[in-house]
Amino acid sequence: MTLTAPRKGLLLILSSPSGAGKSTLAKRLMAWDDTLRFSVSATTRAPRPGEQDGREYYFKSRPEFEAMVAAGEMLEHAEVFGNLYGSPKGPVQQAMAEGRDTLFDIDWQGGQQIRNSSLGRDVVSIFVLPPSIAELEARLRGRAQDSDEVIAGRMAKSRDEISHWGEYDYVIVNTDIDQAFEELLTILKAERMRRDRQPGLSDFVRGLTREGEAR
Repeated sequence: MTLTAPRKGLLLILSSPSGAGKSTLAKRLMAWDDTLRFSVSATTRAPRPGEQDGREYYFKSRPEFEAMVAAGEMLEHAEVFGNLYGSPKGPVQQAMAEGRDTLFDIDWQGGQQIRNSSLGRDVVSIFVLPPSIAELEARLRGRAQDSDEVIAGRMAKSRDEISHWGEYDYVIVNTDIDQAFEELLTILKAERMRRDRQPGLSDFVRGLTREGEAR
């Protein structure tokens, strides 16, 4: 006797201050499990050279985006530097029905909106912390991509983001990226095995009971 009913997909939220490692962890997780779906955001900004609709973003006009929000078709949305960004609900629901998990690489505000949405019961949220503020700044400077002014702005924003760690289900301190990834896998594997995520479990146990009574 085996379990045959498909598992319901979950929504895995990864958040962290810039430089703490969530994007690296997200890439590793996607490479580890090719059934995992990465949430593609919708945006009103114009496509950049080489970008394709539905791959990097779903590109929408502002009226189209606002209509989706009004119809409840966005799990979360925000305006950033004059452009709207958000996570469409439809592709996530489709993945859930197929038993596939969806990974969100978003900030605490987006995570909060998703947790408060109609799909909030299926959310697993993880916040990634740096081992120290000094190490966080060193990682940002090590990228050699930003000016001192930009780094100072990111550090100021990081302090606000870190203050929201208590809103998450799990917290990973990324002292070592390999160890942090193993901890992330442990969380995902355990959440996938939760009793309430296995819809065929009740029927399986009833079958065991009947089998035992017949002996």
